[in-house]
Amino acid sequence: MIEETKDTPLIPFVEKNKEALKTTGGRIKSIIGGSLGNLVEWYDWYVYTAFSLYFSDAFFPSDNQTVQLLNTAGIFAIGFLMRPIGGWLMGTFADRYGRKLALTSSVLLMSVGSLIIALTPNYNSIGVAAPLLLVLARIIQGISVGGEYGTSATYLSEMAGKKHRGFYSSFQYVTLIMGQLMALGVLVLLQRVFLSEQQLHDWGWRIPFGIGAFLAVITLYLRRSLQESASFKKDEHKSSSMRGTLSALAKHPKAVFTVIGLTMGGTLAFYTFTTYMQKFLVNTSGFSKSSATLISTFTLVVFMLLQPAFGLLSDKIGRKPLLIGFGVLGTLTTIPILTLLSETKDVWVAFTLILCALIIVSGYTSINAVVKAELFPANVRALGVGFPYAIAVSIFGGTAEYIALLFKNEHHQQWFYWYVTLCIALSLILYTTMNDTRKHSKMEDE
Repeated sequence: MIEETKDTPLIPFVEKNKEALKTTGGRIKSIIGGSLGNLVEWYDWYVYTAFSLYFSDAFFPSDNQTVQLLNTAGIFAIGFLMRPIGGWLMGTFADRYGRKLALTSSVLLMSVGSLIIALTPNYNSIGVAAPLLLVLARIIQGISVGGEYGTSATYLSEMAGKKHRGFYSSFQYVTLIMGQLMALGVLVLLQRVFLSEQQLHDWGWRIPFGIGAFLAVITLYLRRSLQESASFKKDEHKSSSMRGTLSALAKHPKAVFTVIGLTMGGTLAFYTFTTYMQKFLVNTSGFSKSSATLISTFTLVVFMLLQPAFGLLSDKIGRKPLLIGFGVLGTLTTIPILTLLSETKDVWVAFTLILCALIIVSGYTSINAVVKAELFPANVRALGVGFPYAIAVSIFGGTAEYIALLFKNEHHQQWFYWYVTLCIALSLILYTTMNDTRKHSKMEDE
C-alpha cells in the first residue's frame, strides 16, 4: 500500500490529473459538437444541388426543364452571394456575444431555411409565392453557411489547444465533405431503395430537407452544452466598439489580405476537383453519369480521411510547408492532371488522377481554417476569418464551375486549366512570404 508523503504527493497528483481529464473531455465534447453542426450545415447546403432535378418543376412553371434548372441554379447563386454577408453578420455576432451563441444561431438559421423549402407548396398551389419563398430560404441558408465557416473555424482552433490545433481544426473539412457525401447518400437511397422516380418528383424531394431540419434540431441540443472558448472569455471585457466591428478589423489589413490571398488558389482548386469534377467527367471525358458519380464519391471519401493526417502533420512541421507544398505541386500538376483527365476513358485512371489532385489540395484544405484563425486576435477573430474568406470563396470558388463551362462553350477549355494554375501560383507567392502561423500565432498572445 502506498502512503502519501512529502516525496510522494499522490493526492494532489490525482486531483490535478482528474481536472486535466475533465478539461480534455470537455474540450473533445465541444470539438465534436462544433464539428457535427458543421456537418449538418453543409448537408443542408448540398442537398439543394443534389435534389434540384426533382424539385425545380415544383417552384417554376415551364415546359422547359433547362429553364427550370437555370432558375434553380440562379437561386443557388443568390445563396452563394449571401455568404459574405453571413460572414460579416455572424462573425460580428460571434466576436461580440460568443462563439457558442453564434454557432447555435447559425444552425438554427439553416434549420429554418430547410423547413421553408420542405413545407412550401408548389407553384400550382400558391403561384409566384413559391419561388419567392425558395429565394427567402436560400438567403437564410446563405447567411447561415457564410457565418458557420468563420465561427466554427475560430471555435475549433480556440478549443483545440496549441499542441493539437492543426489536427482538431482539420475536422472542419472532414465534416464539410461528409455533409456533401451524406446529401449524395440520401439521394442514392431514395432513388434506388425507397421511392420511384415519380414519387421523388411529386413529394419525395421534400424528405431530405426535412431530414436536414431534424438533424439541425439535434445539433441545437448538442451545441447548447458547448463550452465557451477561453479566448473569448478573456476578451469579453472589452467594449463592443473594440470587438467584431469592421473598424476593428480594418486595423489588421495584412491579415485580411492574407486570408483572401491564401484562399484564392485553394478554394478554386477545391471546387474544381470536387463539385465540378462530376460534370467534367461527363461533359469532357465522356463517362456515364453513374460512373462519374462513383468516381467522385470514392475520391471524396479518401479526401475526407486525409484531412486529419495532414492536420496532424502541420502540428509537427508547421503550416507553411504544407501550404507551399500545395502551391508548388498545384502549380506544376494542375494542367497535366486536367489534360490527362480530359483524354482518359478508364475509371481507375480517372480515380487516380483526381485523387492525386485532392492529395495535393489537402495541403490547403486541412489547415486553412487554423491558419486564418491564428492570424487574428480574439476580438475580431471570427469576423476576420469568416468575412474575407467568404468574399474570396464567392469570387473564386463559387464561380469555378461557371468559368470552366464558359471556356468550354467557347472551345477554349484549356484556358480554365491555366486560370486555376495562375490562381494557385499567386497564392504560392503569398505562402512563401507569410509567417508560419504555428510559430507566430496571435492565439499565443492571449
